[in-house]
Amino acid sequence: MPQLLNADISNQIKSFLSPMKDPVEIVVFTKEDPCETCAETVQLMEEVGVLSEKITVTLKDLNTDHEDAALYGITLTPSFVMLSGDGQYKGVKFNGIPAGHEINSFLSAIMDMSGLDFGFPDAIKDRIKKIEKDVNIKVFVTLSCPHCPGAVQSAHRLAMLSDNIEGEMIEAQTFFDLSDKYQVSGVPKIVINDTHELIGNQPVEAFLDILERL
Repeated sequence: MPQLLNADISNQIKSFLSPMKDPVEIVVFTKEDPCETCAETVQLMEEVGVLSEKITVTLKDLNTDHEDAALYGITLTPSFVMLSGDGQYKGVKFNGIPAGHEINSFLSAIMDMSGLDFGFPDAIKDRIKKIEKDVNIKVFVTLSCPHCPGAVQSAHRLAMLSDNIEGEMIEAQTFFDLSDKYQVSGVPKIVINDTHELIGNQPVEAFLDILERL
């Protein structure tokens, strides 16, 4: 398969990743056919992984690595999670290849997971700390959507700051059955605990307004 990232893009990503603080592990789950974009997702992870010595890519098989899949709640392929430098799962999950515009949410998640401060004000951090119920945030995206990465980034940052929150990107076209189940007619569509919805790249305060009412 040809390189997904040309030399110019690889150099740009390498420069972007250079301020990483702590190591990040990307754990990728695939399976044998049928699996749309599994090969491409693995290749993208590996091409990005070699651009920083602080990134490790670990490959898993959904059909054989049952304990790992259960640990991270993996049911779809391709999917991957990001682990912090000490190997902790912080609720950051991607379902589908983060290509197109979603390369932005992917790279931002790496930087955030490495320990860089993403600048939430103290008032927002205090609200996040008070979330005590388990929360799952699904963000449905398409790779051509320029507004989707911001919504994914917000969900992931909420997850990184709370042990009770999981944020997951779902590529709507790859996982059409899920898109149909959640009646996704436009993206980004945000589904919180399968009961509350937001449309568009909403500010993090809009997420918290719902989380505080759960």
